[in-house]
Amino acid sequence: MSGARTRILLTGANGQIGWELRRTLGALGEVVAADARMLDLANPDTVRSTVRAIAPAIIVNAAAYTAVDRAESEPECARAVNAAGPGVLAEEAARLDALLVHYSTDHVFDGCGETAWREDDAPGPLNVYGASKLEGERAVAASGCAHLVFRTAWVYGLRGGNFLLTLRRQMRERPELRVVADQIGAPTWCRDVAEATAQVLAQVASPAGGFDRAAPWGVYHMTNAGETSRHGFAEAIRALDDFDETCVPARLVPVDSRDYPVPARRPLNSRLDNTRLRHTFGLHLRDWREALALCMNPV
Repeated sequence: MSGARTRILLTGANGQIGWELRRTLGALGEVVAADARMLDLANPDTVRSTVRAIAPAIIVNAAAYTAVDRAESEPECARAVNAAGPGVLAEEAARLDALLVHYSTDHVFDGCGETAWREDDAPGPLNVYGASKLEGERAVAASGCAHLVFRTAWVYGLRGGNFLLTLRRQMRERPELRVVADQIGAPTWCRDVAEATAQVLAQVASPAGGFDRAAPWGVYHMTNAGETSRHGFAEAIRALDDFDETCVPARLVPVDSRDYPVPARRPLNSRLDNTRLRHTFGLHLRDWREALALCMNPV
């Protein structure tokens, strides 16, 4: 891909994945990084005018409404950002003959069973957030644009609001924390998602600065390897954290989801099968424990 000729529009540039994408996409072309103030996905007119003014060859949509519990009381807000907004981006991508990269979630599934979910398994979201993300996926596919949808799960990093940062703070504030032990998935470092995305784009890029129209578009699962419970994730964070001598970190108590009521139901089984990503692009994200150690204690 020629960096001088390829313009990439990145939405959600200040989010967890978006912040990392600023770095990884820079090697692929000219990145126009847009945060919510520049491009509000809930405003379709702004989305259309911004995309048309920038005229990118690639759109990477890392913007999303991710407040899972709040979405239960703000369904229209969630739908505007997670469904309608991506639909408009996809329509504009089709008009420009551009490629759209979009991120989705394990919450499109109902979490039954213990087998890792494949891309073609029937969805069945349990909450408003998951339903809005599924609607966004379908809007992208219906547009007819060339697209890659990466479903990920349990995303964390050192920015924004996520399980890692919340737990580290609460372990210093409370004597005891109750952590759900019956939800199983793969904690996924936002940096690994961003780097894998850039590697995929490098593979589908053409020498002329566009992209390969014959590439295998569609939905791919993208998570770090391995699995654990939320409680197991918390224990790993506790073991890697650097507590000073005055701090006695909170005791972590495993509980069932039914004993930890929240507004939005979560899937118990958030395992995602990454076989298609590996077979198509040769990518295999590192084990979640290795990723967590690198995130918390960078070399």
